[in-house]
Amino acid sequence: MRISSLALLIGAWALFSHAALAEPPEKHGNNIKTINRAFHSGEKLTYSISWSKILQAGVAVMEVRAETTTEGGKTYRITSSAKTVGIVSTLYSVRDTVQSIMEAEGLSSLWFSLDQKHGKRKKHREMTFDHAKGIVRLVTDGKEETFEIPPRVQDSLSSLYYLRTRQDFSNETPIVIDVHDGGKNWSVEIQVLGREKLKTPLGEFDTIKVRTYPKYEGVFMHKGEIFIWLTDDARKVPLLMKSKIAIGSVIATLTELKQGEEAP
Repeated sequence: MRISSLALLIGAWALFSHAALAEPPEKHGNNIKTINRAFHSGEKLTYSISWSKILQAGVAVMEVRAETTTEGGKTYRITSSAKTVGIVSTLYSVRDTVQSIMEAEGLSSLWFSLDQKHGKRKKHREMTFDHAKGIVRLVTDGKEETFEIPPRVQDSLSSLYYLRTRQDFSNETPIVIDVHDGGKNWSVEIQVLGREKLKTPLGEFDTIKVRTYPKYEGVFMHKGEIFIWLTDDARKVPLLMKSKIAIGSVIATLTELKQGEEAP
């Protein structure tokens, strides 16, 4: 088992679809404008990460906080942190912190940062999106590059929150989201597999089960088929995420939920 995979599952977008695949887009404009009824400032999601439900391997937390830009624009800062625990941490320590700033109304990404500590290896990546010019400035370990981006593009963390605002979950038609990561634009396809009841540590929920297969380097460098169970309501809270690896699977289970409050 790749120990570094244990913290890979949460946070986002590294969360997208299989037969649907993530490919360089032939056309842009997949990110339709939506209204956010899913998440608000103060929301906090805590996950237990396990290997095949046998070994607890890590803990991950995702939080949302309302902020205001210097120009007075309203934004959301989303922070996702993940770390290995117990014997897994002793064998191979993982500490990942990912942040994304989204427009509160337009819900497109404005800024993204990734800080990874995997054993002795460290990595820092930062992206600043300029939607007026249609470009993103990417800085990786001090090296700066500029790339073109499609309208309302997402980063690998904000895309999960954007997905939660979509209301067009259908078995017949997949949802496609434009995501920029690592200097490339990707059209990420999310397949809806159906509705089902799901028992969790927080109770039983009606859920929407989706599948996705990111081929790009995502939030925690994970590539592969991922299944996500979202609450079948306006909030679309990710209750369970499962990713198959070479031996068994990595499973992230929601253990604590603090709902945010809509700003007045």
